This record gives sequence, structure tokens and C-alpha cells, in this order.
Amino acid sequence: MAIEGFEQNMVDVGAVRLSVHRAGAGVPIILLHGFPQNHHCWETVAPALAGQFDVIVPDLRGYGDSDAPEGVAAYAKREMARDIVGLMDALDLPRAHVLGHDRGARVAYRLALDSPERVDRLGIIEIVPTGDFWAAWDADLAMAAYHWTFLAQPAPLPERMIAADGPGYVDWTLSSWTHGRSLEVFGCPALESYRAQGADPDRVSAMCNDYRAGATIDRRIDAESRAAGAKIAAPLLFLWGSGGFPAKTGDPLGVWRDWAEDLRGVELEGSGHFAMEEVPEAVLAAVLPHFAGA
Repeated sequence: MAIEGFEQNMVDVGAVRLSVHRAGAGVPIILLHGFPQNHHCWETVAPALAGQFDVIVPDLRGYGDSDAPEGVAAYAKREMARDIVGLMDALDLPRAHVLGHDRGARVAYRLALDSPERVDRLGIIEIVPTGDFWAAWDADLAMAAYHWTFLAQPAPLPERMIAADGPGYVDWTLSSWTHGRSLEVFGCPALESYRAQGADPDRVSAMCNDYRAGATIDRRIDAESRAAGAKIAAPLLFLWGSGGFPAKTGDPLGVWRDWAEDLRGVELEGSGHFAMEEVPEAVLAAVLPHFAGA
């Protein structure tokens, strides 16, 4: 199911093939989705961005129609960032803007740290870096973000539990993370696509491995980057919902200040975790001038 007005193709990026949706013209911008979603999470804002940019929307490995390799290490954000470098190479793009949400934002900031020469401007929606998020946990955050420990449990425990009602688990996750605790902000094709992922054992395993990598490999690599004093060189725009996960960490903009050389942040009032669907106009109002260099 392609975003309206976008063309879908399978692109060999090296280790895997990614399903990629593309439309527009101009400076390229790559949009990276999160869990438990896929390219559809951008369907409200991507057409507007395509009026000014060459918009490229891949399904991350393990999600949507992209390949789903086995093993935890395959879902380390460093490996997933290499997929995006491979995608840029395949499309003959020396550099691009990158905007990521949720797990895609973790891929995006790792890409900016590991391959700074490929990222012009960076946008991060609704996360703080992996190591910092783990360090911020208290009882309230642990209850809200229980999926971080649940999905990271050794296989096949979470896979078997989700298999009892994968689409129902996806619906619960989506609705409980919105500001209004409702599925109304999600389009029917998007919901159908997300539910299909929840019913696909290979996709469920991939999503669990994504979180297993976050609890182990990604956390270690973040610590190594911090110890080395690594900073994101690309101008960084950070967006977070007033009712989302970063808001529960205390000072999310302050957390990013330790990672970025050039930082601007916008809190999105009335939004939970899924800002692009919940407050698309506010997201566009923030990201359009950022990526235009204004």
C-alpha cells in the first residue's frame, strides 16, 4: 500500500532489500518510521513535503515490505543506518536531509553520528537517545514504556504472547500512546498495514529483535559515543509531544543538548507519541523551515 501520489520500488541496499516510496523533486529528504508502524506513518505529512523536496520513505528492515533478516545483531541501529547509506548510494544521493520518528529516529541519529558527511539537516521526533532513555527510568516511565523490557525478552517469549492476538496488540499500542487514547487519528489503510505486521510472525520477530538490540548493542554503542565525546554536526530539530515519552524524562531538550552542536526544539501541545498523525500541521510548521534552512 503506497502513500497516495508516491511510487513504490524495492531497492537493493547491500545486506537487504528495502521497500521504498518516493515522490516530489528538489533536495532529498529521507523519512524513517518507527514501531509498530511502517511508511504509512508519514502519509499525512509526506505529500506536503513532496511539494518542496524529493521525499524518500523506506520501510526499515523488518517492517512493511522490506526484508526481515534473522537475529538481534541485524537490528542494531548501526546496521540499520548502513541500510540508509546503501539506499542513498543506490539512489545516487551524496547527501540528504533525514527525519525520523521513534525507532526510525534512533536510526537517524546513529546515521548522523556514524556518517556525518551524508546528513545535511536532521529531524528527530519523540525520542531521546537510547542510553539516556534507559537511564531516565523510574516507576512511572517503566509503566508507560513497558514494551522496552517486554519486547526485549529472549525469544520466543514475547513472540508467542503477541501471537495470541497480534492485531489486537498493535491496536492497544497505537491507541494507548496517543493523546486521546484513540485509533481515530490513523487512516484505515495504515491501520490495516500495521495490523498485518502484528499478525506476521517474521515481522513480530523483527520488531522484538529491534528492541533486543536497543537494550544491548545500541545502548553499548551510545555509551561508547558519549565516552568519545561524539556530537551530531548536522543542525538538529527535536520535536516531542506534550503527552509523549520524552516529556516523561524531565528535560528532553536538555538531553539532546549534550549530543548536538546545533539544536532547536519544539514541544507539540496536544500530541502523544504519534505526532505526524495527531498534529500534522504543527509538525509541518516546524520541519518545513528547518529543512529549508530558514
